[in-house]
Amino acid sequence: CRAFHDLLPLDGTLFLVMPKEPIIELSEAGDSGECLLGHVMIVGEMCVAHLGLTNGFQNVVDEWPKGGQSVYRIHPPVLGGYQFGWPPG
Repeated sequence: CRAFHDLLPLDGTLFLVMPKEPIIELSEAGDSGECLLGHVMIVGEMCVAHLGLTNGFQNVVDEWPKGGQSVYRIHPPVLGGYQFGWPPG
C-alpha cells in the first residue's frame, strides 16, 4: 500500500490509502481481495495513530458515480479532525 495526504483536503485531515495491486471497485474484489482490503484498513489505522488522530476517524469506500466514486481504483480516504454529520450531505 501507499498512503499519502490528499492535495486538496476540505477540512481536518484527509489522506488516501491505495493498494499497489489495482482493485477498481469493492464489488469486484471478491474473496481473493479479502486479505488485501484488510491490509489497506490496517495501514490506514497505522497512519491514524502516527498522525495522532485520537478523537476518531472515518474510513470511507466510495463506489460507482452515485456513491461518490470519482477515481476508478480503490483508495479509501481516511478522514479525521472533523465532526461529520449524519446523514451525510
